[in-house]
Amino acid sequence: MSLKERTYSILIVSATDVLTSAFAGLLPETRYSPVHAVSSINAARRTLTEKTYDFIIINAPLHDDMGVRLAIDISSSKQSVVLLLVKSDIHNEIHDQAAEYGVFTLSKPISKATMTYAFSWLESARERLRQFEKKSLSIEEKMAEIRLVNKAKWILISQLSMSEPESHRYIEKQAMDTRRDRTEIAQEVLENYEDMGV
Repeated sequence: MSLKERTYSILIVSATDVLTSAFAGLLPETRYSPVHAVSSINAARRTLTEKTYDFIIINAPLHDDMGVRLAIDISSSKQSVVLLLVKSDIHNEIHDQAAEYGVFTLSKPISKATMTYAFSWLESARERLRQFEKKSLSIEEKMAEIRLVNKAKWILISQLSMSEPESHRYIEKQAMDTRRDRTEIAQEVLENYEDMGV
């Protein structure tokens, strides 16, 4: 999927509707959907337990807190890109607190042009996270495959008195001869010996 075809989901956390209204013209549904808004940190935390968003935009301060801790928590634990909007007089201080956790900050007031640029930065950051997710998933899949094959090898060692190299060669040869994946062969070994009550 090309970047132009991708859509991004957004959660806006703002004590007022002003920000949501201001974004309305900047967020075409073909590019940004769904766009949800909540008015407090507690509501944001509840919403994030149910759904993941590509972008979280926090308009500080909120009624129940400044929003810095929320921004850091989300950025540290979710695959979301966080933008924290703060008043210009405290921007540098907040930026220093949040930037090391990957939180983007902008000082208010913000022009439409700046916000348009900000969305392009958020998209770039989200795509980079997406690449990390893919790599992480492939590593997890590889680890699962290794665990499955090792389990099958140990069954062959214990049940057929094979050595570790022999059990390894057996699985590799079966995979090659039958043109199947090693995980299929390992799964078959496990199922055969489970059926025998091993």
